[in-house]
Amino acid sequence: MLKERFFLEAEKLFETIRNTQTTAIEQAGEIIADKISNGGNVYLFDTGHIVDSEIYNRVGGLVLMRRFTYDILVNDHSREKTCRDYRHEENMAGVTRYILQLSNLKSGDVLIIGSVSGKTINVVDLAIEARKMGIFVVSLTSVVFSSQLTSLHASKQLLYEVSDFVLDNCAPYGDAMMDVEGLPSKIIPASGLAAAYIMWALNAQIIECLMKLGIEPGVLRSVNIEGNREYNQTLEQRYIEKGY
Repeated sequence: MLKERFFLEAEKLFETIRNTQTTAIEQAGEIIADKISNGGNVYLFDTGHIVDSEIYNRVGGLVLMRRFTYDILVNDHSREKTCRDYRHEENMAGVTRYILQLSNLKSGDVLIIGSVSGKTINVVDLAIEARKMGIFVVSLTSVVFSSQLTSLHASKQLLYEVSDFVLDNCAPYGDAMMDVEGLPSKIIPASGLAAAYIMWALNAQIIECLMKLGIEPGVLRSVNIEGNREYNQTLEQRYIEKGY
């Protein structure tokens, strides 16, 4: 049965993460906790594979985890003369420098970037420009997958090559985990499962390290239970004042 195979493949993935990423998670947690204790903020930027949507504003999660997004609005009502493809995005390299300058991110902050392939211009450019500003960049990516791809960034570097610290989600080449007889494509992506698994482990490590530093981090409660909405509001106010 496919679902039993899925359970086995998921457990293999989690075991691989435990065997290969535990030390990295511990080290990243210590560094991030130290940044927080010195006034740094923690931001999440994701390309759509759970990192921010799973971690941001979640019950049992840290109030200090903040989503970083940006939009570029262009009003252009003329007819389109040329067909745009990925090469059109090459002209966007460097734009993130100005976006970061407009944001609240500052030297000493932490930016966690999630991208399975790590090859797109936006994530590579964001990592490069953030590091120039003294922001500590952690990437969550698949090294096996990414290392077999060609970067679209002008530098020809991939996300894991331009980050301060790398957390490998251990997803296979192509991301999908399971072959199915009769289907031409593999099924079930590893990246989403891995992202949630690693990021919650990282949260646990950050909490442990903060408490060792004498800092009690704000942890969100379910607003479905009476009184917790108000409790979370007090955490938000404390975060504004203290950063955690």
